[in-house]
Formats: sequence, structure tokens, C-alpha cells
Amino acid sequence: MCEERATTWDQLMDFLYENAWTPSLRRFRPPFVFRGMADVAFLLDTSLMRLGEGYQHSERHLLRNFKKYALRNVIERDSFWYWLSVAQHHGLPTRLMDWTFSPYVALHFVTTSLELYDRDGVVWCLDYQKAHQQLPPPLKQLLADEGADLFTVDMLSHIPSLDAFDKLADEPFALFLEPPSIDDRIINQYALFSVVSNPTVSLNQWLETRPDMYRKLVIDHQLKWEIRDKLDQANINERVLFPGLDGLSQWLRRQYVQADCHQPIDDYQNRFTRH
Repeated sequence: MCEERATTWDQLMDFLYENAWTPSLRRFRPPFVFRGMADVAFLLDTSLMRLGEGYQHSERHLLRNFKKYALRNVIERDSFWYWLSVAQHHGLPTRLMDWTFSPYVALHFVTTSLELYDRDGVVWCLDYQKAHQQLPPPLKQLLADEGADLFTVDMLSHIPSLDAFDKLADEPFALFLEPPSIDDRIINQYALFSVVSNPTVSLNQWLETRPDMYRKLVIDHQLKWEIRDKLDQANINERVLFPGLDGLSQWLRRQYVQADCHQPIDDYQNRFTRH
């Protein structure tokens, strides 16, 4: 694993955009996806795992009941992967995990929890192209046939369930999936999902034997206010990433929180001017 620590904004930008140049495209288009978390101690556990003991047995029941009670006019297609994406998007515990193509969006999620501004944050950078090199042959061939790097719900329509998905290989593999553009939140967050072919295997466990596939960027907690202010200036905030009244309210609430919420305002201002 490559673990680096950022204590300044310039360091952070250098780390996030390292190896961004893609010679074959002659563009700055790195094959990385990002996940930001407010506390470096947080693991890459799915919301399903956080249900507690025996969570893996609840997976199919959760989705079955979600389909049963959801309004039918919310669902455009009666596809398993479409249902799973919608369920994850609306907060149902699933084995999907949220990622983004945008390092700035990942940084937003590092700085959303004001009560954790005294703890170091983290951004995980994962090379999805290297992950997909370890897919079962039929899935690798599907990507090749489509000339694609990532899957869509339509490309996976021939896999009718997660049980069938898990049986595609003896060893767990990780797949990255672009969700349908259900609403502006998915579009604005530049979002995608990961899924591992075993509900009991976390991405932390899966990545342990694949250190060349990811980088872990630890963000010094003293940098969080500077990140937050600069993201606001770049219009990366709750009002944009969560369109609607809920996001607007979250954004306004944070605008009126004093910067001395967790530290003296003088210390914050002095630290900001040093960069």
C-alpha cells in the first residue's frame, strides 16, 4: 500500500493528481476513483456490514422488501441491478459502496462532519482498471466487447441476482458500476458504485493483497477548515451535491457554524494565512 500524508493544500493536490497524465489518451484522465471519509480510522465496510452480526443473511430480504414497498412509478426498469442501484442511492443497506470520479467531491465528504474536525481524514484512490483486470473472463470479455472500462446496469442485465454474481468465480473479485442517472445528486456527485462478489469480504480485506491497486491519502485534521473553505469557493458543497431543500439547509447550517467550533478562531486564521 502507498500511504501518504498531506499537511498542506499543495501537498494534497499533488497527491490527488499524481499519475493523472494518460499517454495513450494524451489527456489528464487517470484511472482512479475516490472515496473520502471524515476519520482515517473508518474502514471500507459496506452499509450492509454495518448492520452487525449475521448481516449477510439479510441481504436478499432487504432488497425483496424494498421492491415490495417501493412505489412502482419510481422504478423505470424492472432490472435487478437497477433496483439495487436505486436501493443503495436511497439509503438501503446493500453491499454496494459509493465512490466518485472527482477528488474534490471526495474531499467534500472528508469535511462534512464538523464534529470530526479534530480527527485526521482520508481519501482512498483506487485504480478501477487494475481491479477489472482481475475479473472473471466472461466479465472481462464483456468490457472488451463494449470497448468500456466500467459496467452499467444494462451490461449486467444477464446476471439475475447477487447469488449468480457471486458464483462467477471461486475467489472474490471487485467490480465498478456506473449507476443510472436517477437524479441530479448522482450526476453532480460524479458517482459510481463498487461491489465485491462476497458480502462478507470488505474492500479493505480485498485490497490487502493488492497494494499496487490503491493509494491511501491521510489528511491532517488541521487542514480540514482550509479544504472546506476552498471547496466552498469552488462551489463544491451540499447545495450542489444534494440538490433540493435538504442540501440547501445543510449548506446554510454549515455557513453559520463558527470556525471555532472545535478550535480557537485565532489559531484557525493564523494557520490559514500560513498557506
